[in-house]
Amino acid sequence: MKPIPTADDLYALFPAGTDRPGFTPVAPEEMPEPYRSLLVHTHHMTVTVEGFYGQPVTVAVLDHVRCGDVYGRKILLSLKETGEVVQFGMIEVDLAALSESVRAEIVAGKTPLGRVLIENDVLRSIRPLGFYRVELDAAMCTWFGLKEPQTTYGRLGVIFTGDRPAIEVLEILAPVGERNADSSLEGRGLTIP
Repeated sequence: MKPIPTADDLYALFPAGTDRPGFTPVAPEEMPEPYRSLLVHTHHMTVTVEGFYGQPVTVAVLDHVRCGDVYGRKILLSLKETGEVVQFGMIEVDLAALSESVRAEIVAGKTPLGRVLIENDVLRSIRPLGFYRVELDAAMCTWFGLKEPQTTYGRLGVIFTGDRPAIEVLEILAPVGERNADSSLEGRGLTIP
């Protein structure tokens, strides 16, 4: 793992031409609520988003790559009951830092990362490295069910297992507020590869 990962590092895992939002670094106190409460902490976003929306989330893997013990993926988190997409994320995982069963569960892509780590009682700490104001790109507008681009917020961080940096993560929240009537993947006719 790189000593100080960047969003560029995570986007570099995927082919050129991938849509990419605009990122502007912001101080935590510059973020409006509820984004500040949703992002400025050292907890898993899985748990934080579930608490905010009052229901479990599911994961949809948009793309993934693997080279030896390095595994990366782009995902969407959706509310289990409504299918509403509430978060986009990218991760790079050092699979060698995890047990065989945890590696297999992460690579299977059926359960959100935070849930996998929690349920397997992986000793971990989450360290946010930066916070961003995000100008959504066309793909994210589609995923989030937006009629036009909006601003939202996100964070970049590292998840340590013990004292080892094991997972780099970029998490971008769907804008809180107005969306199209049906912002679920199925409601917009989207399918996940």
